[in-house]
Amino acid sequence: MASQIPENLKYTKEHEWALIEGDTVTVGITDFAQSQLGDIVFVELPEVGTELELNSTFGVVESIKSVSDLYAPISGEVIEINEELVDSPEKCNEAPYESWFIKLKVTNTDDLNELLDPKSYEEVCEE
Repeated sequence: MASQIPENLKYTKEHEWALIEGDTVTVGITDFAQSQLGDIVFVELPEVGTELELNSTFGVVESIKSVSDLYAPISGEVIEINEELVDSPEKCNEAPYESWFIKLKVTNTDDLNELLDPKSYEEVCEE
């Protein structure tokens, strides 16, 4: 079964999605990522106010199979974290595109050009 790849999002090769709304980018993991990880049991997120560089690690997702780092799809400041995931990490499995991890205020708009469109991301998943 093909993973869901919503058309309104951008993606990274690390299987994260990014919803761009003005200068705010909401970040989560894709359906493909959660299916590869298996049952997610723990999520660690940064503090609000943390400055992230493009591709820097901002948190951890732990599943029954493995521990995976989360990478910033853009440079920015963490302006909000999804506290709900800290208490209920399984929501990443149930609804990966509603279960965002962090919201970033973009500090370098050039980073947005590095993100993949849905078609390019689909090719990454098929590799």
